[in-house]
Amino acid sequence: MTDLGPTTASWVKSTYSQQGGNCLEIARGPRELALVRDSKDPHGPVLVFPAGAWKSFVATVRSGEFGGS
Repeated sequence: MTDLGPTTASWVKSTYSQQGGNCLEIARGPRELALVRDSKDPHGPVLVFPAGAWKSFVATVRSGEFGGS
């Protein structure tokens, strides 16, 4: 488990999100971490990824490799 310590993360919803839809929010965490949570549950669990891994994932999704539009 990663201890994030006190953080005042600034959460941002994806520009692809629909109003009232299933949305992700992301924030830049401490120590080069990317934080991801469900926008419908802002006090719920947070997934933590190394920032470089998150950037690679987003680039792969944008390239269409996963078959998305």
